[in-house]
Amino acid sequence: MSSETNDAVRASPAASSGRDRKWWGLTALASAQLMVTLDATIMVIALPSAQQDVGLGDAGKQWVFTAYALTLGGLLLLGGRIGDLIGRRRALLIGVLGFAAASALGGAATNPAMLITARALQGAFAAVLSPSTLSLVSVMFTEAKARARAFAIFSVTLISGGAVGMILGGILTSQLSWRWCMYVNLPIAALVVAGALKFVPRTKPVPGGRLDLVGVLLIGAGLTALVYALGEAELHGWGSPLIIGLLAASVVLLAVFAFWQTRAAHPLLPLRILADRARIGANLAIVTSQFAVLGMFLFMTYQLQSVMGYPALEAGLAFLPFVVVSFLVSTQLTARLLTRVAPWWLIAAGLLMLGIGDLLFTRLTPDSSYAGLLLPALLVFGAGSGLLIAPVMSSATRVDNPADAGVASALIRTSQQIGGALGAALLNTVAVAYTAASQHEGPLAAAVHGYTASNALAAAVLLAGAVCVVLLRPRRQDVPGDRIR
Repeated sequence: MSSETNDAVRASPAASSGRDRKWWGLTALASAQLMVTLDATIMVIALPSAQQDVGLGDAGKQWVFTAYALTLGGLLLLGGRIGDLIGRRRALLIGVLGFAAASALGGAATNPAMLITARALQGAFAAVLSPSTLSLVSVMFTEAKARARAFAIFSVTLISGGAVGMILGGILTSQLSWRWCMYVNLPIAALVVAGALKFVPRTKPVPGGRLDLVGVLLIGAGLTALVYALGEAELHGWGSPLIIGLLAASVVLLAVFAFWQTRAAHPLLPLRILADRARIGANLAIVTSQFAVLGMFLFMTYQLQSVMGYPALEAGLAFLPFVVVSFLVSTQLTARLLTRVAPWWLIAAGLLMLGIGDLLFTRLTPDSSYAGLLLPALLVFGAGSGLLIAPVMSSATRVDNPADAGVASALIRTSQQIGGALGAALLNTVAVAYTAASQHEGPLAAAVHGYTASNALAAAVLLAGAVCVVLLRPRRQDVPGDRIR
């Protein structure tokens, strides 16, 4: 075929229309994922207003976040498997519609039980839609350059969703009502459903697949116990019988789950998924990066509001540079590098940049300024996140067997949840301990001392993660021709 003919084929309206449909489909998938990520934090600034409105006491306020995190973290692998069994587009639509209904219930809440139940339902439906969005991106974009660009764009929602949630929560609460932090999901969901029906291709169920009910119960209970223990460790103490019991139960349940997967006829998490070195490195990278980033969000929020006296809305807007830089780096730099540089080098570089950001935060004092320290650290954090998330997601979801796409996507999202829970729990514990030991310096200085100690630990974890990712890189004979694997 001549070059003129090739050019005509590439420029044909049908080919152009097909490409456009993919990118519109990606917009719908990214919007669906944005609902999941921003809802993890959108109620942070809105919580005081919601507490007063529905009569939620201080003892139960953490359940507004815990209920969402527990059901999302505990059911992700089940959600990925549901997508395999009924078709991923159908699972996406069910998840989005259920998420919207739960959001409407939460927005209309008149008592604590109604609000907390709605948050738990949001997490459950998010566990169904989230693996479907990621696996659909993976199967829709297979050509190297298009895949790199698609994951760079999609990754922005995973990178910035938490910060966007805080910004949006501040705006909606101050200008309208905390209830709009729930209702805002309804128009987003309507657009996602319309976009998915028109632009996202139908996917067939995996033939011969069945649901591993024993595996579902074991992994669901194990992950729920782990996430709950990490979330409640500060309140009850790491040495309390409740926390020790939950952590022990989690270890036992997850160990039994791993054993069962070697015996089950249709395992929920086939062990071949864990045999890929690149996938193991990607999951390790997301655990360590979320460990640090969620901790950064937490301590920077405290620094801005409790130490520097920022109002809630301004504190939320202070995260905007992080969102902008992560978007620019992911879409303008990482998307190009992914086709030229092996992904593990990009992932390691991203983790190192996050570590540098944490080291900058170790210089915090009660007199630190936003422009002088917090802004530079946020810019470095944004660059590091933008550099690593796209190659992480691409490496984690690249599978040889399309039947494994759902579970691979669910696994990386589960790792993301576990990393965030670990970071919030362990870093907060370190901060509290160092704050208590530094009370002679004064309350503000003691609090900041706790933040700096936690950031030092996060920097060390990130450095260790970068080293492990490089060590886990695939052997030369295992590296395929497609560089973004």
